Amino acid sequence: MPEFLQAQFASAQAIPPLEVAIRLLMALALGGIVAWIYRRARGDADGMSSFPGTLVLLSVLIAMVTQVIGDNIARAFSLVGALSIVRFRTVVRDTQDTAFVIFAVVVGMAVGASSPWVAFIGIVIVGAAAFLMRTTQTPAGGAGSDLFLLKLRLGLGHDLDGTVATAIDAHVSQRKLISIGTAKQGIAIDVSYEGRLRAGKSPEELVKTLNRIEGVQQVEWVVPGTSPDSF
Repeated sequence: MPEFLQAQFASAQAIPPLEVAIRLLMALALGGIVAWIYRRARGDADGMSSFPGTLVLLSVLIAMVTQVIGDNIARAFSLVGALSIVRFRTVVRDTQDTAFVIFAVVVGMAVGASSPWVAFIGIVIVGAAAFLMRTTQTPAGGAGSDLFLLKLRLGLGHDLDGTVATAIDAHVSQRKLISIGTAKQGIAIDVSYEGRLRAGKSPEELVKTLNRIEGVQQVEWVVPGTSPDSF
């Protein structure tokens, strides 16, 4: 091993176990506050029920990583190499969700680096900003219209923007295309839309209407935070 790396490892100072435990418990508590702010500020915007729990775990894990690294350059490079093999396959659907991920990471880093006041002050200011942005947002579709995900499977050769889109728009407000791709070895198309029901409309009515359209092979109605229910 090169001499400069040996010097870095030799100079590492162990943190007392009690202090490690206190920092991790503080990161757990502050991560819980971050998750609570996310729940209150974002409402039903997130379709993943595990996301708030992930924010809590991120705070604790980053606090652990920060303590492991300390001021040791060699450990920093080693952990970067070790963590580079990690791949996350779940896509964060909203830019504000990405901001909350960074929020949890910074809180964990602050606690792990013995700067709890940075975490406390950051939680107050960022939390206030998140609540302020929530109050300035206008809900789509009006009161009582819950966010949902609509998944369709359409036979190849049928017009997605014709009868199908017209039927959806008659029941749904502010429809947004989430994903589109082929299925059944290219003989069908899977499409996902996000939106909110119009006043007086029901999921059953929308699904029945779509099922009566020629070419529609499958319809799924997904409520955020639950498993898909196929009709």
